Amino acid sequence: MHKAGFVNIVGNPNVGKSTLMNQLVGERISIATFKAQTTRHRIMGIVNTDDMQIVFSDTPGVLKPNYKLQESMLAFSESALQDADVLLYVTDVVENPEKNMDFLGKVQKMEIPILLLINKIDELKENSQQALAEIVDRWHDLLPKAEILPISAKNKFGIDMLLKRIQELLPESPAYFDKDQLTDKPARFFVSEIIREKILLYYDKEIPYSVEVRVESFKEDEKHIHINALIYVERDSQKGIIIGHQGVALKKVSTEARKSLEKFFGKPIFLEIFVKVDKDWRSSERELDSFGYNPE
Repeated sequence: MHKAGFVNIVGNPNVGKSTLMNQLVGERISIATFKAQTTRHRIMGIVNTDDMQIVFSDTPGVLKPNYKLQESMLAFSESALQDADVLLYVTDVVENPEKNMDFLGKVQKMEIPILLLINKIDELKENSQQALAEIVDRWHDLLPKAEILPISAKNKFGIDMLLKRIQELLPESPAYFDKDQLTDKPARFFVSEIIREKILLYYDKEIPYSVEVRVESFKEDEKHIHINALIYVERDSQKGIIIGHQGVALKKVSTEARKSLEKFFGKPIFLEIFVKVDKDWRSSERELDSFGYNPE
């Protein structure tokens, strides 16, 4: 008997979905930072054993869209409700359960197994058992059919128990992907995500959310990988901030990205990064399509 299925991770921004994804897959697939709206795409991470294949999907945080990019992000999240065999709905100990009730209403109507994960339980301080019980009760009223599991993705608490439950719920099926495949995304995708992660970490305010990264060239030989990448921003002033005085800020991003890329690919990396202004990239359907923001 072989089991296989799609286990999709959804929830509001900044509840720890990407950290959970990386723990479940055992590899660094998704960007996980302290900033909201970190994940912009739907990213698959595949776990294989001889008799099982779990296809995890990390999705953008659910939000009410203000521009085309956020509309695409919401579409990725909603698409995860359509093909899931098991749904992981992630919340945390401080989130208002009634946030984004439109999306939650769609989850309430689903017939598949739903595991409601209350993340960040390590952040509960005083009367933690009582506080957790109250959170569980509130969520049980909203999603009565869901199984509720407290976890701490950051500290790996409850992850083994969660994986065991997922394995029990998976349907019998042949594998959907080759057994040596880790993700559905190409190498270039992870280059752009790692560069974007460094921008999220090292720049403040609106800069990270006004930025996209495109890999112009990716050339690999036996010993090295040569990469040219473009950082897109919306305004000239943002370009100046990204580059910094005498190029110091961009050099820092490039250096930190190169270190992470070398760890990810296991090879020395030659990385060149340039900055380009494109004032319409977040609102142009053509531009968003070229960056892969198409949930179809």
